[in-house]
Amino acid sequence: MHLLPVVVAVAVGGGLIAAAATVSLIGAARRAAGATRATGSPSASPAGGDSTASADRAAYRWLAIGAVAATGVLVVGLVGMVVLHADWSGQRHARMMLATVVALGMTLASVAFCLALLRLPSVVRGAAAAGRLALDGVVTAAGLWFAGWVLMVEPTRLLGGATPTGCPAILLSSVTAAGTVGLSGIVLLRAPRPRHRTVLAAAGVGPIAIGGLLLAAGVCQSGPAVTLVAAVLLCAGLVVVALASRGSSPGGEDGPDVIRRGSGYAFVPMLLLATASIYHLARGGTVTPNGMIAYLVEGFALVARQSLALREVRGYAHRLIEREAHFRELAHTDPLTGLANRRGLLRALHAEDPDRPRVLLGLDLDGFKIVNDMRGHDVGDAVLVEVGRRLRANLRPGDVAARLGGDEFAVLTRANAAAAERVAERLLGVLNRPYEAVEGRVYLSVSIGLAALPATAAVEDLLRHADLALRYAKQRGKNRIERYDVAYDHLLRRRTILEHELRGAVERDELRLHFQPVVAVPSVRPVGAEALLRWDHPELGAVGPDEFIPLAEECGMIVELGAWVLHQACHQLSLWLAAGHDVWVSVNVSPRELHAPEYVVQVAEALRSHQVPPQRLVLEVTEHAVATDLDELIKRLAALRMTGVRIALDDFGAGYSSLGQLRRLPLDILKIDHSLVAEPEPGEGPIVATGTLPAPMVDVVMRLGHRLGLEVIAEGVTTPAELAAVVAAGCRFGQGRLFGWGVPADHLTAQLESASAWAGGRSPVPHQRPGPVDQAGATAALPGAPAAVSGGAATVPGAAATASGATPAGGPAEPATATSSAQDVRSVDSAREMRQA
Repeated sequence: MHLLPVVVAVAVGGGLIAAAATVSLIGAARRAAGATRATGSPSASPAGGDSTASADRAAYRWLAIGAVAATGVLVVGLVGMVVLHADWSGQRHARMMLATVVALGMTLASVAFCLALLRLPSVVRGAAAAGRLALDGVVTAAGLWFAGWVLMVEPTRLLGGATPTGCPAILLSSVTAAGTVGLSGIVLLRAPRPRHRTVLAAAGVGPIAIGGLLLAAGVCQSGPAVTLVAAVLLCAGLVVVALASRGSSPGGEDGPDVIRRGSGYAFVPMLLLATASIYHLARGGTVTPNGMIAYLVEGFALVARQSLALREVRGYAHRLIEREAHFRELAHTDPLTGLANRRGLLRALHAEDPDRPRVLLGLDLDGFKIVNDMRGHDVGDAVLVEVGRRLRANLRPGDVAARLGGDEFAVLTRANAAAAERVAERLLGVLNRPYEAVEGRVYLSVSIGLAALPATAAVEDLLRHADLALRYAKQRGKNRIERYDVAYDHLLRRRTILEHELRGAVERDELRLHFQPVVAVPSVRPVGAEALLRWDHPELGAVGPDEFIPLAEECGMIVELGAWVLHQACHQLSLWLAAGHDVWVSVNVSPRELHAPEYVVQVAEALRSHQVPPQRLVLEVTEHAVATDLDELIKRLAALRMTGVRIALDDFGAGYSSLGQLRRLPLDILKIDHSLVAEPEPGEGPIVATGTLPAPMVDVVMRLGHRLGLEVIAEGVTTPAELAAVVAAGCRFGQGRLFGWGVPADHLTAQLESASAWAGGRSPVPHQRPGPVDQAGATAALPGAPAAVSGGAATVPGAAATASGATPAGGPAEPATATSSAQDVRSVDSAREMRQA
């Protein structure tokens, strides 16, 4: 045979190439096995990296087995071809035996390659997906085999006399080739991106199977030419598969691939089978057992594939339902405590029978923010988890506990109001117990608001009522249970209206300043006045300062009101001074506004704009402001005194001041609280024969103030007896209901003119703090009126001023008269007003 040298050369070269590719695949399989052992047990979750490495190792192992089998078949076939070349025609039986060996070897190699494709982690995940893929390959293979069979049998032979016949090895190889090509084609269609490695593996397996078919046909019947083509295809396929084994394996997609691509791959084989059948029958052919077998295989494979897909779809739908239920439950559950969240509580409320009693408890942990700030959020979360555990352990069957957010909880109990109150009392005791933490125990209290849902009310009303009750429980001292009252709604509605209307009160010119006189005693001549803020709304009427001043503090409007009060007070003071009245005006400073950085500049600007001597303006600070931040307060007050104004400590004796603080504070005036001046209740203290109150506290404060170089004003003087006690103690100034209510500026102007005409002289002015104390402990001589402090406006931050006081009323009262017929019975004195503000 003249092709013998070529066959020998191809046998040697092909064997070397196939051997090199096989060695490469064996090395890849060993590397994959080593990587799997290094990562630990491959029995992890199917979606995990260990499972992917295990599947990758199995795929490499089957590729290596298939490559060894294919290489052996190639070598055996080429060697047999060389051995039998001398008597090719006479060695028919030997050639058939050799072809059978080749067909069986290629069947083994093809099975190994198909198993490798089914184990590629980038192609399938799980046995079910591999089964569907295998059935898809069988369907495609049946269509391809039937089409090839039609083209090889009578009367539709395309190759004519060259058609191989009478060799069972060719039939086996054709079935093997069709199955392998069908599966590799499906893998190419189904492989997700990135698909470079999968494409190489599938593209290499197909030519190997076709090469095995041609090798069996060449050995059995066709001769060396077909055998050489088969050898080339085998070697090329092995090289491509070896290239696919290089590099790491991309991970496959997690979960089942119930619907990946279209179902066209199932219809194309059926269309191919139908077309081949029609063509065969049209050419006069008949349906043989082989055709019937192909039809049966195609039909059963399609039915099995669709049944398996339907089963997977049902399982997938069931898992979707379970996951939806799980996520729906998560949407109604607080992730930290495991209790219901606000949405879960609403669901429980709507699911309840409206005819059954329902009571909602709103709970809020008192002081929880301090725990987060001082101990950290980890400790805070641990406390919240423990609160959730205690709630679950102390509820009745059917009750629902929820965490609404932060440190706010709620309990829905199906009980009447009396039983719900007992539940609230039990929870109050349980939640007040200490909470164990790594750094020590955490002590917290709880406030509870209780609200029942009437039959005609909406569910949202129950939540709002419980929130209102909880709010008032915290406002009234915390660590208590408060039951909802309809009055809370009226108070909240009024507060909302007041806040809205207050924001435009200045622009609408609804605010007024009234002035309560400060008099010199015992002459009772007005020497100063305290500015008191009034609000007259056209629809709401007169709104008391004890109502709108705290509201302004909460909503942040105190800055705007304070600036307005300061300028109005300075303007009125400038008018009085221009008219020749020797007076001063005091303005109350809100504790919150005292720390505003721009206040010192604001005060200096007001004095400059209205050309008011600084010593004529007194800024009153309450003892509450002293208790907040003493060091910062001293800086602010010192900066204010640099402008020349005087500083008064209001309500002294009713708050937190100590002797040490008085020595440090840059003050000029002490205003004695009404509680130190007022007459004792019957049985609380003696009254001397003259009717004069001994007032020992007034005497003590007077001595203390003079010792510290401070002027003293007695507030809240309401009776002649209290006035006599103040005078006896040596106090020079007084203020209170006895001397006059807070009145409009023109009323006080009339009082000042009347007093000036009656006295015809100057009125004393409270002095500023004098110089140092001498060795004997007595203060230096105090001037009657201080000189103006020179210098520009200070740049140290200050605070905004506010004023509060009684409702407007009539003119001043004579010293011997406790009340006046013109006075408004709703009025209160300035000391009480500042305490309320």
